[in-house]
Amino acid sequence: MKTYEEMLDQLKSGEIQTLEIEKNDFLAFREVLIKRDDFKHFSGNAMQGAQVVFTYLKVPRS
Repeated sequence: MKTYEEMLDQLKSGEIQTLEIEKNDFLAFREVLIKRDDFKHFSGNAMQGAQVVFTYLKVPRS
């Protein structure tokens, strides 16, 4: 099983286009995400069913 760090690296490199995180995994995932230097390049959109879909932005959000 891949770590959250590996999944975020795949998203950043373009190996995957989106990363879906389930509600039960979100808090653990967020802990990894906010420690990254490129944190502001990741954008999460809440979907119906308590799932968050993340994408990687070339230009960081403000």
